[in-house]
Amino acid sequence: MSSSSLHAVHAAHAALGLRPELQQAAADRGHAAPTPIQAAAIPVALQGRDLRAMAHTGSGKTAAFALPLLQRWHEGPRHRSRRALHSLVLVPTRELATQVAESIAALAVHLPERPKVVRAIGGVSINPQLMALRGGADIVVGTPGRVLDLADHNALRLHECALLVLDEADRLLDLGFADELQRILDALPARRQNLLFSATFAPRTAQLADALLHDPVAVVAAAPTAALPLITQRAIEVDAGRRTALLRHLIAQEGWRQVLVFVATKHACETVADKLRKGGLAAEPLHGVLGQGKRTQVLADFKAGRVQVLVATDLAARGIDIAQLPVVVNHDLARSPTDHVHRIGRTGRAGVRGVAVSFVPAAAEAHFRLIEKRQGLRVPRERIAGFEPVEAPPADAPAPGGGIKGRRPSKKDKLRAAAAAANAAAVRRGEGGGA
Repeated sequence: MSSSSLHAVHAAHAALGLRPELQQAAADRGHAAPTPIQAAAIPVALQGRDLRAMAHTGSGKTAAFALPLLQRWHEGPRHRSRRALHSLVLVPTRELATQVAESIAALAVHLPERPKVVRAIGGVSINPQLMALRGGADIVVGTPGRVLDLADHNALRLHECALLVLDEADRLLDLGFADELQRILDALPARRQNLLFSATFAPRTAQLADALLHDPVAVVAAAPTAALPLITQRAIEVDAGRRTALLRHLIAQEGWRQVLVFVATKHACETVADKLRKGGLAAEPLHGVLGQGKRTQVLADFKAGRVQVLVATDLAARGIDIAQLPVVVNHDLARSPTDHVHRIGRTGRAGVRGVAVSFVPAAAEAHFRLIEKRQGLRVPRERIAGFEPVEAPPADAPAPGGGIKGRRPSKKDKLRAAAAAANAAAVRRGEGGGA
C-alpha cells in the first residue's frame, strides 16, 4: 500500500475517534476504509453508550466492537497489581470464540500495552483455562456455559466487568441460551456498557435485547440478502433421496474446489459426509457431538484446503469466517428464514462473489417460498438433467402464497390438533361428536 493510500486509511479511521495504534492494526487487517457498520457503531461505542447493531454477515462486525473495546480498555483505569476483567464477549459457538479472540489479539498488536485475552470454551479440559485466568484477565471471549463454569470455580470475577458484548446476539437471546445468559447477567455489575451485534434481530429478540440495554442506540447497517449482489442464489428442484447424488454431480460438473454443505441433523451430517467420501471426495462432518479437538482440526483442514467438502449442522452458520468460500449448499433447508440468511452469509464475503444453492424437494417447496418471502425475492427454480424430480407435493401442502407460519407448532397447537383428530375419529366410529 502506498504512503498516500495508507494516510487515507488512517484518516478514515481517525475520523471515527480511533487511536493511531488501532488505525494501524485495522489497516494491517485489510480494513482499507471503515465498513458501514464500523462507521456507525464505533463512535457510539467509544462514547460509552449501549448499542444494538445489526449488519449483514461479512460486514466487519467483529472489528466494529473489538476496536472500541480495545480503546476503552487502553484508556480506562487498570489495576497494575492484578488484571481486573474489563470486557466479556459472549458468543454461541466454540469456533466463533476462537475466531473472535484471535481477531481481538491481532487488533491489539500495536498498543503500547497489550491486553490479556483468554478464550473460554467447553468441550476441552477446564484446567488450562483455569491456569490462564490465574492473575486475572483483561478480556474474556467465551461461550456461556464455560464462562459460568469458570465463575463457579472463582476463576472469573464477573462483578468487575465494565463492558459486555453479545456477538450473534439473536442466538444468545433465544431459549437455548436463556437460562445461562440470565445467570451471567445477574452476576455482572448493573453499571456497565452493553454492545449487542447480530446479522438478524427478530421483533421478539429485539425486545429482549432492549430490555437489558440502558438508553441504547440502535444501528442498522444490514441489507436484505436480495440486495447483496455478491451472493448469487440458486434453487434446484430434486427428490429428497437424490440430493447427495446431485451434490456429487454438481461438485464435479461445476468444478467447485471448496463447498460448505448444510444439513439438518448430526446423523445426516455423518451420512452425507460418508457418502461423499465413498464417492472419492475429501469430505468431513462438523457437528456438536464431535470432540472439540476434532472440530478444530476439521475446520482448520477445510480452511487450508485439505478438505474439499465440509458437511455441517447450523453450528457453522454463526459468524465463522472462511476466506473466499465460493459455494454454500443447503442440502436440507434451514429451519427458519433467519437461519437461511446466516447460512448463505458464509459465502460472498469481503468483496468476493459467492454462490448459495438450495435443494428444494417437493415437500419443502412451501417452506422455501416462506424463506423467499422473508428475504423479499424470488429465486428461479432449476432442474438438472438426469435429476428431474418425480415426487409430488404432499396432499395437505398449503397453496402458494399462504398457510405457512414459519415456526414449529406450539404445544397448544399440537393439543388442539390431537383433540380434533380424536374427535374426527370418534365421529367416524359413531361414538359421538355429531348432531
